Amino acid sequence: MLVSCRRLLTALLQAQKWPFQPSRNMRLVQFQAPHLMGPHLGLESGNGGGVINLNAFDPTLPKTMMEFLEQGEATLSVARRALAAQLPVLPRSEVTFLAPVTRPDKVVCVGMNYVDHCKEQNVPVPKEPIIFSKFASSIVGPYDEVILPPLSQEVDWEVELAVIIGRKGKHIKATDAMAHVAGFTVAHDVSARDWQMRRNGKQWLLGKTFDTFCPLGPALVTKDSIADPHNLKICCRVNGEVVQSSNTNQMVFKTEELIAWVSQFVTLYPGDVILTGTPPGVGVFRKPPVFLKKGDEVQCEIEELGIIINKVA
Repeated sequence: MLVSCRRLLTALLQAQKWPFQPSRNMRLVQFQAPHLMGPHLGLESGNGGGVINLNAFDPTLPKTMMEFLEQGEATLSVARRALAAQLPVLPRSEVTFLAPVTRPDKVVCVGMNYVDHCKEQNVPVPKEPIIFSKFASSIVGPYDEVILPPLSQEVDWEVELAVIIGRKGKHIKATDAMAHVAGFTVAHDVSARDWQMRRNGKQWLLGKTFDTFCPLGPALVTKDSIADPHNLKICCRVNGEVVQSSNTNQMVFKTEELIAWVSQFVTLYPGDVILTGTPPGVGVFRKPPVFLKKGDEVQCEIEELGIIINKVA
C-alpha cells in the first residue's frame, strides 16, 4: 500500500511537470580573493567561468550565503539584476571558491536512495527514506583537500546531488516542497567504511562526519536554472577513471518526497543541505574493495551543476 501510494505521488508530481522554466543560468557562489577582505558572494559566469562580485554590484547585500538565503526574494532579485547587467568578471584563477553554503543548521543525508545502488548491494529498495546526518564542520570547498583521518583505513568516495533549502518549513507537503528549495549543488559524501559499517555500534554518523568529509560546490545553481534535477547525469572519477556513472532518475525518493519526509521530524531552515544519496560504484563493494589513498584525486560531476575536484591528503 505504501509503495503504491508513493508511486501515485510520484506520478502526480511528474504530471505537474517541473514547475520552473530554465532562466539564464544563475550560479551563486561564495568566494575569496587576495584584494578582498573576507568571504564574498558572487555569480559564477557559466559553468567553469569567472566570478561576478555581487557585493561590489550592491554593497548592501550580505556576504554569506546563509544570510542571502534568509532574506529570500529581496536578495534574489538583486542577483537577477546583476546577472542581466554587463558586469566585470574576476578570472577564475584569481579567486578561491568556498563551499556555496557554510555552517548550515543541518546536513541531512539519505542512504540507499538509488535503485542501481541497491542492486549493487543486493538489498531491497527501501520503502521509506533512510536518514542520517553529517556535522556541518565536515563541509569544505569544491577544490579543497580531503584529509585522510589516522583513525580510518577505509575512506571511500560517493558523488551526490545536494539540495539547498531556501525557505523555512515544517510538515511540508510534497506538492509544496519545491517552494522551499533554493537550488542544487554537487556533493562528495566521503565515507570511512570501517567506522560506518563496523565501529560505533554500526551507527553511520562518525564514519560520515570526519573533518573535510563533505566537499560542496562549485555553485548553488538555482532551481529555475535547471530543467529537471531528477534527470541529470551523475558521475565520479578517481585519478581519471570513471568509478560511478548513473542518472538522478534512478533516485528512489525524489527531492519533493525527501523534503516532505524529513520535515515531519525537523524544521528545515534556509541553508540546510540535503544529500540525496549515491549511485553504484563505490569502493567498498568492489572485489576486492578499493579505498582512497594519499595523492588520489576525486572528481565529482553532475550535469548542469558542475564539477568538484578534491585531492586526498
